[in-house]
Parts: sequence; structure tokens; C-alpha cells
Amino acid sequence: MSNIVDPLVGRIATRIRAEREGRRWTLAQLADASGVSSAMISRIERGESSPSAVILGKLSAAFQLSIAALLAETDPEPASGVRRRDEAVEWRDPGTGYRRRQITGPDFPAEIAEIHLPAGARVPYPAAAFAFIRQVVWVLDGELTFHDGDTVHVLGPGDTIELGEPAERAFVNATGSECRYTVILTRHTAP
Repeated sequence: MSNIVDPLVGRIATRIRAEREGRRWTLAQLADASGVSSAMISRIERGESSPSAVILGKLSAAFQLSIAALLAETDPEPASGVRRRDEAVEWRDPGTGYRRRQITGPDFPAEIAEIHLPAGARVPYPAAAFAFIRQVVWVLDGELTFHDGDTVHVLGPGDTIELGEPAERAFVNATGSECRYTVILTRHTAP
């Protein structure tokens, strides 16, 4: 594991445990709500396992938080308001190599993240991960095959898609080179 990821494991563990305990949920209750096994949640909370993007999506859905909100404590707000690229915390999915860098801080009204999806990677999310949010995906480089329920869109550089009602979704890079895209989301009060 790289030195970029190691410090994040403990902070992600602390955040997930705090969210679960703040709701007074047992491990079994979070497992039921998320579809992630109690054993895996326990390993994540103890900092013994770094969650994949899929698992983070399931946990964020159970908590009714965006992934960015779940990771928010891992990327401290800069005092000057300037966020330098070389100082940014980047989270890496240990399974797929998917990389995520939060562009905006927790106090900004929209959440913006830059994603690097490696060649051949597939990251699916349950519909519940998209409840209470409005989201735009903007492809910057490469090609993204985006599964929106039963509909498939192939998006190239400059293409965007605004997501509607919650549906099972998957971000897929079916090419031989990396795809880079931005996710922009805002919260709203009803799914």
C-alpha cells in the first residue's frame, strides 16, 4: 500500500465508526442497511482493511451521505482557501486502482471530485447511493461507459451526463487507457 493511502485508512475507519455510532447502530444493523458484511465493516472500522469504492458506495447509501461526505474528514480544509494539487489527499480503491481527489471542501455548497478510472476498471453503485443528490458527470480525458439503470452511455472528453432519479449505476472504463472525469453533486431533500 502506498504512503498516500496508509494515513487515510485510519481516518476512514474513524469516520465510518462515528457515523454508525452516531446513529446508535450495531454492526449488524449497518450490515443490514448497507449489504456489507459485519465482518468487513468491523475490519474497516479497526483500520485493518481499506474499503473499496463499491463498499464506500454501499456504506454512504446506508448513511444517506455522499461518498465525498463520508471521506470529508480525510481532506482538511486549507486555511487560505487555496488547495494546491500537490497537497491534496487522494483516496485510492485498493481493488480497482480507482483514484478520487476531492476538489471542494466540506463547507462548499457543491461537492466536486476528480476521478481517475484505470483501464478495465468497473465501479458499480446501488441506487440508494444516489438518493437525495443531484449529480453531473463530466468526462475530461478518455472514454467512460456509464450504466444508468438499464441504459448505457459511452462518454468521451467534454461529454456530460446529468443524473436523474436514483438507479443502480456503474462507471466502467472498457478501454486500454485511463479515464479521468469529474463528479459534481448537490444535495436535495427528496430522492
